Amino acid sequence: MLNPPGLSGEPEKFDYMEFNKVLDTFSNHSTTIINYFEERLTNASAESFNAKIKAFRSQLRGVADLKFFMFRLARLYA
Repeated sequence: MLNPPGLSGEPEKFDYMEFNKVLDTFSNHSTTIINYFEERLTNASAESFNAKIKAFRSQLRGVADLKFFMFRLARLYA
């Protein structure tokens, strides 16, 4: 795990449970957080594509034929 400059080891625990949850979240996801600041990579494109699929599915009012749905999806967004 990479540590920010000036900090090393595990973060110290405080008396406030809510703040300890925040510290645990940063500890668990530190590589992903640091990756964003180093590479400027996010999952925004994947989230955008998922939103397009949901909007397309809602226009069809559900999916009865999965093969046809996948065919239409591939033709529209590929």
